[in-house]
Amino acid sequence: MTSETPERSLRLGILQCDSVAPELQPQFGDYPDMFKTMLGTGGPPMTFAVYDLTRDEFPSAPDECDAWLFTGSVWSAYDADEWISRAHEFVRALHAERRPMIGICFGHQLIARALGGEVAAAQAGWGVGVHTAFVSEHPRWMEPHRESLPLLVSHQDQVSRPPEGATVLASHAFCPYDMLQIDEHVLTFQGHPEFEPGYIRALIERRREVIGEPTAQSGIDSLSEPTEGEIARTWIHNFLRNAASCD
Repeated sequence: MTSETPERSLRLGILQCDSVAPELQPQFGDYPDMFKTMLGTGGPPMTFAVYDLTRDEFPSAPDECDAWLFTGSVWSAYDADEWISRAHEFVRALHAERRPMIGICFGHQLIARALGGEVAAAQAGWGVGVHTAFVSEHPRWMEPHRESLPLLVSHQDQVSRPPEGATVLASHAFCPYDMLQIDEHVLTFQGHPEFEPGYIRALIERRREVIGEPTAQSGIDSLSEPTEGEIARTWIHNFLRNAASCD
């Protein structure tokens, strides 16, 4: 591509796996809004299509979009709901055609499980607030270079065994498989680069009894720590560019 040639627009399919609580949407928007805000600037030109999988709104084919992103969810990747079974099937269809896929939190777990990995509730309980993953692999698209990546998190489930062929890009003591890559077309994060601290605070407050008071308060206290969602956004942009060049 020369300086005179505009970068091709990428159509990203946002596969919505949950919705923000209605009373929180006026302040924070819904999950697709968060990803449009995060990914719509600072990278390749993008258009977005939203599919609410929980309402059985599935794409008709893997090539309906150039790349795909599975959002977070209150559901578990091993739940028996019909839409989750269909989502597993769609992951496998995308993988078979080497379509670029991004998974965030539940999406990270869903992709791992659909491709042969395992997902389970963490024995240590909930992870909430700011967690820092330490980068162990540095593919060429992972620029700017970082040795660690602090992100906002809110999860109890996590990947307990990655699928065969997955590369662990980052990990930490609470979540050993925090960031995964498969070949040149799958990238997943346990953390939430799309979230803002205010939203995590609201989630923790809503779930205090379930999370447990010490963990909830520790998570809220951690929200004063810096995070690097913009670095994760840049890595996602770079990854998608790289995946498109490998088509």
